[in-house]
Amino acid sequence: MRFDLHCHTKEGSFDSKIPITEYATKYMMLGYDGFMITDHNSYKGCKAWDEISNRPEYNNITVLKGIEYDTKDAGHVLVILPDGMYPSLLQIRGMRCKKLAHLVHFFGGILGPAHPFGIPSSSTMGFKLMSEKLLSYMDFVEVFNTCEKPLSNELAMELADKYNLPGFAGTDAHDSQYIGMAYTDIAADIHCNNDLIAAIHNEVTITAGGVEREETLKGKAKDHWISQIGYTIYNRGIAKLSMPARKLAHKNLFKEYNLDSDYLDKY
Repeated sequence: MRFDLHCHTKEGSFDSKIPITEYATKYMMLGYDGFMITDHNSYKGCKAWDEISNRPEYNNITVLKGIEYDTKDAGHVLVILPDGMYPSLLQIRGMRCKKLAHLVHFFGGILGPAHPFGIPSSSTMGFKLMSEKLLSYMDFVEVFNTCEKPLSNELAMELADKYNLPGFAGTDAHDSQYIGMAYTDIAADIHCNNDLIAAIHNEVTITAGGVEREETLKGKAKDHWISQIGYTIYNRGIAKLSMPARKLAHKNLFKEYNLDSDYLDKY
């Protein structure tokens, strides 16, 4: 089955121009079996799809529901939790990567670095503290991202091979013209998040690839060192300001998912 495993929706990402319905319609026309919503620290796109998923015109498309989480110390990480889980804690940026990994695995989910060799300010391998040691907590690597340069994708593929991790591919689309420029072929029947998680645990064959987009002025601006410093200050500043909200959301996981009383002692 063929998927795009990195998509930003207008409903869930402030910088995306693509409505969820456009993704569904275009990917059915292109012969894809589905795509995955990965909005920035938000499940709004996932919830928007939940409201319309039963319409007959969408019977032939599978929409997986993930999130692209902004960690404090390891850039952007793609997270896929079991079906129906939208924890409020993952909608508040700034958690450390190791803690995020423990939480995701506690819930039975999987995670992996997005564009690991992309812009250092938002990509895993750009963080000195991250290095490669935390890759032991990862379940996959995004080895192809349409928005990245060929060298970035080549290095990501080498990283996945080195640690024997499956590779995902996604367009990271925010604009319609990039829809269909990446693919992840999975040798299993995938109709929900639980199916994808099981496929990763069962080590099914996965093939990832696509075509990198042409360089744009917007892309060049993001690569500039001034933009990178600005984003780093912004991300760490928001993470620090959000700490009280994260602590409260962490505590509320007890009520949200009926966790055991020793949960907070573990994490």
